[in-house]
Amino acid sequence: MALAARLEELGRPYVEEQLRHPTVVGIARGDLDEAVFRSWLEQDYLFLHDYVRVFSRLAWQAPDAHLGDLVDLAYATLHDELELHRSLSAEFGADLDGAKKGPACAAYTSFLLDSAASYGDGLAALYPCMWGYSTLGARLAEDPPAEPRYRRWVDTYADPEFAALTRRCAQMIDESGADPDRAAELFREGMRHELAFWDVPL
Repeated sequence: MALAARLEELGRPYVEEQLRHPTVVGIARGDLDEAVFRSWLEQDYLFLHDYVRVFSRLAWQAPDAHLGDLVDLAYATLHDELELHRSLSAEFGADLDGAKKGPACAAYTSFLLDSAASYGDGLAALYPCMWGYSTLGARLAEDPPAEPRYRRWVDTYADPEFAALTRRCAQMIDESGADPDRAAELFREGMRHELAFWDVPL
């Protein structure tokens, strides 16, 4: 089994746990307290800026075959995902410019930026976010919320183009030569950060 597929097997129980988290359940039903989603938007907006930095740091280390992939991932995060957050922030009254990182966001971004010092480690550490959101989006899209703002969030992560970016990330992991045990350790830690991120600070 390829390394990325092995990591995904490790990650499935964490995805199931996320699907049971009250924040994700509220998004799925379309009735999440707006204050909770507003805070989540602010935290994720800050997170994504550092996620762009992680992709950029890995691009500097990447083999020529995957330099463009990582630049594309950085671009999609900076322009597509952050544009979604800016659009939704206007509808939820989020203060993106005044937001400060909560403990979960700070811990997760520090973990990712530290891991990105090594190409293989960085790819394994960031994969829980790419693969996790693509998987969550696909699952939630099976019975999407009627509330249009939450539906837009689900549609973004269920989009086939986002799934294609995730597959490109999986290919990079498979070709990275990363130590499987080390990759599994970092991937599990990333999945734990993903779960903790749903405990939104208010």
